[in-house]
Amino acid sequence: MPRLVDVPGYVRFWTASAISSFGSQITGLALQILTAVTLSASATEVGLVSAARWAPYLLFGLVAGVLVDRCRRRPVMVAMDLGRAVLLGAIPLLYALDRLSIAALCACVFAFGLLCLFFEAANHSYVPQLVPKELLNAGYARLGQADAAAGSTGPLIAGVLIKLVGAPLAVLVDAVSYLVSGLLLTAVRAHDPVPDRGARRSLVTELREGVAWVYRHRTLASIALTSHLMLLFNTVVSTVFVVFALRELRIGDFGLGVTYACAGLGGVLGGAFSARAARRFDVAAVLIAGRLVAAVGWLPLVLAQRGPWALVSVSLAFFVVSGAISLESPVEMSYRQAVTPERLRGRMNATIRSFNWGMVAIGAPLGGLLADHVGYRFALWVGLSGVVLQALLLAVSRTREARDTDGVEPLVRA
Repeated sequence: MPRLVDVPGYVRFWTASAISSFGSQITGLALQILTAVTLSASATEVGLVSAARWAPYLLFGLVAGVLVDRCRRRPVMVAMDLGRAVLLGAIPLLYALDRLSIAALCACVFAFGLLCLFFEAANHSYVPQLVPKELLNAGYARLGQADAAAGSTGPLIAGVLIKLVGAPLAVLVDAVSYLVSGLLLTAVRAHDPVPDRGARRSLVTELREGVAWVYRHRTLASIALTSHLMLLFNTVVSTVFVVFALRELRIGDFGLGVTYACAGLGGVLGGAFSARAARRFDVAAVLIAGRLVAAVGWLPLVLAQRGPWALVSVSLAFFVVSGAISLESPVEMSYRQAVTPERLRGRMNATIRSFNWGMVAIGAPLGGLLADHVGYRFALWVGLSGVVLQALLLAVSRTREARDTDGVEPLVRA
């Protein structure tokens, strides 16, 4: 079997992904501090800023999949990277001019999210063109590990960087990372054919075809629907966590960085075992186990109390949840690509991701509203309950599929 390092273009592709992931970890923390501390936002406003980041997925996600399937994917990724560099560079500029408000931040973040939508639709569909089928799960797992490795160090560095130069200027690091990523992607020379224009139909027809493929598929449908619920309720938890950790647990900016670093470490370990789990167990077993562990993993956060153990509790929660998600996510991704024809992959990925991240646009303000009106801890329990529910629903649906198909078209090993 060939090795990933021998696949032409994969190392550059992986490096570009790792660099932009590192910068994104810094911006993720910087934007939270910028919103909650620098702009003194309420929990609801924190949720609105987060919602603005993901709203494009809900509004334009399906259209993005159709458009990406009509284009060569590498040029789309390069253009989106360069555009994201410009947008993020605008945030510290607005702050320096004393023009940065919650509304202005939401506008910048919304535009940034729109570019991310198109980038990711092209990115996930490009990997099967770059990597041989037998290495697909390993290829996704290594990309996931790069994300997790960045997550284990990025937040800690971000905490120090924010202390030194402030949250607005820390965002510039991510702007530079997207610039470097875009330049690296221009050097990737892999199979990226121009789609056949003669096969095009109306946008609505192609959009419906992508949606129908996902939600009428015997196994993709249950995976997609439960993943939507998982993102909805995970977002409730993660949104409330920011204000809960800063204002009630009092773990501070550096404590947030430590927590996210632990999440990154968990992600590295989960990704390291993903390929092994895929070889040993079928897809359904890995997905159900991963999601159940991720759901229960939030308990230390929900039960955390102010004091010397607060940081340990929330760090443990993020470590376990991130590890479980990083274990099952590459397996799910490789299965989705394997069962989907190449001409539909852009639409399949965009359909699932648009509704997934669209749930973030709903869950973020929902979590903020619950936190402001009924309390942080109640909102956290709502989120935890929802995450447990989706894992149980996936287990039930898989049991029914196995019984109804009697072994036909099972969720096989990735």
